[in-house]
Amino acid sequence: MRKVTVSAKTVDEAISKALQQLETTKDKVKVTILEEPTKGLFGLIGTRPALIEVEKVIDPIEEAKKFLQDVTKNMDVDVKIEVFKREDAVLFNLVGKGLGLLIGHHGQTLDALQYLVNTVANRYAEGHIRIVLDAEQYRDKRKAALEDLADRLARKVARTRQAIKLEPMSAHERKIIHTHLQDDPYVNTYSEGEEPHRCIVISLRKKIN
Repeated sequence: MRKVTVSAKTVDEAISKALQQLETTKDKVKVTILEEPTKGLFGLIGTRPALIEVEKVIDPIEEAKKFLQDVTKNMDVDVKIEVFKREDAVLFNLVGKGLGLLIGHHGQTLDALQYLVNTVANRYAEGHIRIVLDAEQYRDKRKAALEDLADRLARKVARTRQAIKLEPMSAHERKIIHTHLQDDPYVNTYSEGEEPHRCIVISLRKKIN
């Protein structure tokens, strides 16, 4: 139940009744007064009670967190979800055992879960919400590994003058490599192929002699 219409002698009494029915607190609801209470003749004849509509205000972040908790429970993985609010996003950091199952090969499962929690959150949000899902700093470690790989392959391309095609990656991981090598004086990067098999190619800059 997300919304109730309640009548009582006063607005405060009506709100109290509504909160009991919704099993929530006043800070988590939106109250709309449909009719103010009035007193009739001698305070008896023509008396009209207050009529209000009370609706639960759903927190999109909490809904996304609950969804993720249900998913990890169904996967039989016991984790704690830490929530950190940043300027550009909300971070869900997973802490616990069995995180490898939630991360998957090169973070594919983590990316899929991130997509789902964002879908759930934005179903209830008034504006756009971006949630980043991480597991004990896997994102930072993977970013560092990709940048190291990009540096090594860029040096190899410059030395051998032969282009190198990397294995298929997600759009997010391709962006990391593109961004890291965009100012490299010796190599270019571009993507080719169709999702989910799209991959990066590192090639020699034509102006290099």
